[in-house]
Amino acid sequence: MSHQSDLIGQDILAYLAQHERKELLRFLTCGNVDDGKSTLIGRLLHDSKMIYEDHLEAITKDSKKVGTTGDDIDLALLVDGLQAEREQGITIDVAYRYFSTAKRKFIIADTPGHEQYTRNMATGASTCDLAIILIDARYGVQTQTKRHSFIASLLGIKHIVVAVNKMDLKDFDQGVFEQIKADYLAFAEKINLRPTTLEFVPMSALKGDNVVNRSERSPWYTGQSLMEILETVEVAGDRNFDDLRFPVQYVNRPNLNFRGFAGTLASGVVRKGDEVMALPSGKTSKVKSIVTFEGELEHAGPGQAITLTLEDEIDVSRGDMLVHADNRPQVTDSFEAMLVWMGEEPMLPGKKYDIKRATSYVPGSIPSIVHRVDVNTLEQGAASELRLNEIGRVKVALDAPIALDGYEYNRTTGAFIIIDRLTNGTVGAGMIIADPVAHGGGQHGRLAHVSTEERASRFGQQPATVLFSGLSGAGKSTLAYAVERKLFDMGRAVYVLDGQNLRHDLNKGLPQDRAGRAENWRRAAHVARQFNEAGMIALAAFVAPDAEGREQAKALIGAERLVTVYVQASPQICRERDPQGLYAAGGDNIPGEGFPYDLPLDADLVIDTQAQSVEEGVKAVLDLLRSRGAI
Repeated sequence: MSHQSDLIGQDILAYLAQHERKELLRFLTCGNVDDGKSTLIGRLLHDSKMIYEDHLEAITKDSKKVGTTGDDIDLALLVDGLQAEREQGITIDVAYRYFSTAKRKFIIADTPGHEQYTRNMATGASTCDLAIILIDARYGVQTQTKRHSFIASLLGIKHIVVAVNKMDLKDFDQGVFEQIKADYLAFAEKINLRPTTLEFVPMSALKGDNVVNRSERSPWYTGQSLMEILETVEVAGDRNFDDLRFPVQYVNRPNLNFRGFAGTLASGVVRKGDEVMALPSGKTSKVKSIVTFEGELEHAGPGQAITLTLEDEIDVSRGDMLVHADNRPQVTDSFEAMLVWMGEEPMLPGKKYDIKRATSYVPGSIPSIVHRVDVNTLEQGAASELRLNEIGRVKVALDAPIALDGYEYNRTTGAFIIIDRLTNGTVGAGMIIADPVAHGGGQHGRLAHVSTEERASRFGQQPATVLFSGLSGAGKSTLAYAVERKLFDMGRAVYVLDGQNLRHDLNKGLPQDRAGRAENWRRAAHVARQFNEAGMIALAAFVAPDAEGREQAKALIGAERLVTVYVQASPQICRERDPQGLYAAGGDNIPGEGFPYDLPLDADLVIDTQAQSVEEGVKAVLDLLRSRGAI
């Protein structure tokens, strides 16, 4: 909706041209539940006379049914349009509203305050230039205030207005306002929040004080009203005019005589004759022409949709990036990023996803999580997965190199989304952390041998070997494979070494007697150690009847890595189960009968398969691995 203008009646084309030239400001409102975000937007629209009469009439009627402001019009209903929002009096989804004044055009994103809708707020904030953070004057800086400030900072919003709302309930007490201001500044210092613009406004969204017009109830406040700040805040300088970044979206070839590369200029200025380089190939050429729908240009700047033609026929395709040859971004297939997880299913390290950055679309994975950030306390902690609405610092590995910048320097080439390859849904949004190491530096270390620590970090686990020892028929293999399935579904690198299966290849020909079974496990222990060196969890199902052999394996694998689980069942139950027909065949090769089986008296865990279900056994093993720090 646009502002009133005499030009509309006199010269509509002149009016439209004037309107098109206005600068656009995208901003969002965020804050705690009931801080008045939706009411504030409604007040902005109402006092700016930006509401159609029929819409205002409908809101007036709805206010009597579901409003919360008594006899006054509930302006929050302008943006809280969902039935669930009106019933609960909260914002759930991101609501966008457009309006303009004589000075500017605006797009408002009303974002929810609940922690469970963190992904919604991140979505709304991703394209905004300015954030209005509301604080209830009665309660001051709350946990939600800190969370929203952190997310706004994370998403690179350079202009922040702290709106201290409901000051009318505190009689516009200057002391209350100054205390909240001091508390917020102290918090901002802790998280290094230093936006280009930081303003504090005392106001009442419900009554309209200092929203569009200055209020007589706060004579001590000499600053601008909220609308004046929105109309005058300088955002043009936020654009990057220095670094040419042109992600190629489409190769335009309408005929044999024209081959151009279409896209939107992310940053920088391109001119005819500029020497450019195509990344990641590194091929260079010069700009022959800059083509638009209106005609050719001599130069183009950030945000313009253009088609570039080059003097040379170099190989450039969708997903490539054109840059100035003397100002190149990093080209790499791995980087670190801050990630907001948006999927219902948790993010699993090692799982294959599609990574979309600007116009590039590359398969990749997240090898490990550096740390997870508690969005309420901002504390950093270890994590094996990221769940819905959680934020963490992660390592990303791609199947092919791409050109990229740090998000701090370029919000287009430094941002990406993660797409689930099965559902094709967006499950994550990331902000790339710039690598301070120059292109030539730091590469030598990557050519060195891969360490066990690096492998553990890649898989998000500590290597371990779990020995399931017990009589034949006790349920060792059943339990081992059930644990493998659970760990695999959790995104872990895991494999079962089954003593019976190894007898078909590696240990073929070993006898079934005590000495043969002890040797079967001794050889398998060497394999398990190699699996651990590769960063994996090995699940070994062996009779391993010899206590001395088990001690030797502990020395070989390492006491900190070997976990012994005694799978217990009575000889009678083992006879009844007899999965391999060993008891039916008879003879001297039956563990515990034909030869002695040394009970693991020092086992880390005992599971009685007669009394415990497979699910209970699996849970006990996983709990033990967690307590040992393996997962």
